[in-house]
Amino acid sequence: MRLADWGELGLLDWIRDRAGAAKKRGLVLGIGDDAAVISPQPGKKLLFTTDTLAEGVHFDLKYATPYQLGFKLASVNASDIHAMGGSAGFAAFELTAPATTEKRFVERLFDGILDGLALYGAVLVGGNVSGSRGGLVLTMGLLGYAKNPVKRAGARPGDGIYVTGPLGDSAGGLEILQKMGKPVEIEKGKRAKMGGLSWADMGPLLKRHLIPEAKRPPKNATSMIDISDGLFLDLARVCKESRRGAKIYEDKIPVSDELRNAAKALDLDLFALWSAGGEDYELLYTAPKGKGKDILIGEIIPSGLYLVDREGGERPIGPSGWEHFGYPSP
Repeated sequence: MRLADWGELGLLDWIRDRAGAAKKRGLVLGIGDDAAVISPQPGKKLLFTTDTLAEGVHFDLKYATPYQLGFKLASVNASDIHAMGGSAGFAAFELTAPATTEKRFVERLFDGILDGLALYGAVLVGGNVSGSRGGLVLTMGLLGYAKNPVKRAGARPGDGIYVTGPLGDSAGGLEILQKMGKPVEIEKGKRAKMGGLSWADMGPLLKRHLIPEAKRPPKNATSMIDISDGLFLDLARVCKESRRGAKIYEDKIPVSDELRNAAKALDLDLFALWSAGGEDYELLYTAPKGKGKDILIGEIIPSGLYLVDREGGERPIGPSGWEHFGYPSP
């Protein structure tokens, strides 16, 4: 059955049935009216973010399953809330799809969305559906809470620069998918083969790209951002908002063994993967040295943006990474 046969009312009733059973503190009225009704939590500030995944720009259906798209949409929004030091609460989702879209595709898409939201303690409370004469567009708005939101501005000279995990894995996973030319249903335990790479190396990289999990915010952060567009670009954003500079050390950058093996087997530029690959959804934050619980990769300085290489040489770096209007679609 296609969306054209299912119909808007049938789809909306189905969405309400899927999401309507979810209850959460603060939810007064969910799906079914013109707007959801939410009661703010005492002593906390509201956070709101929105993100879009557009076919041909953010994803290619040759490489991703509908479940993976739904889960990833929930994760990229939750990552923004976590990057403000908050927790996710309530989501609204907009589906813009061609009338020829199969019902089974939509069902699996919502499986991914609801599983992702459940992982972050959030519930779906509304949204919108619309037809499309072009590609598929998925948009989510996510409301969250934070007692003391952490901004990008706030880094201070002498602060350490920390990241919550390895960088470049997602970009490595995308390289593998593009060379394979087909999706891998890793959410169902499916595996794939590629000459020169074992599944032990491929699997973690594919998972980091297809079904990423947003990291929980640390304590004691003076500034924070999620690494969605690449380390150099996102670090430059923190420096710009904080009106400070940064120095990072190449030998301290966390790079997984799986990514090293994939880069060697596929002749990939390892430096480009970890510095500008993007979509890692790790958190980059600053904190007084010794107060960060994660991987220390550098420090905040009064001005400038520099990389110290493995030989001790220091050179300026630019804000390279993903930019929507400056790079070709994947």
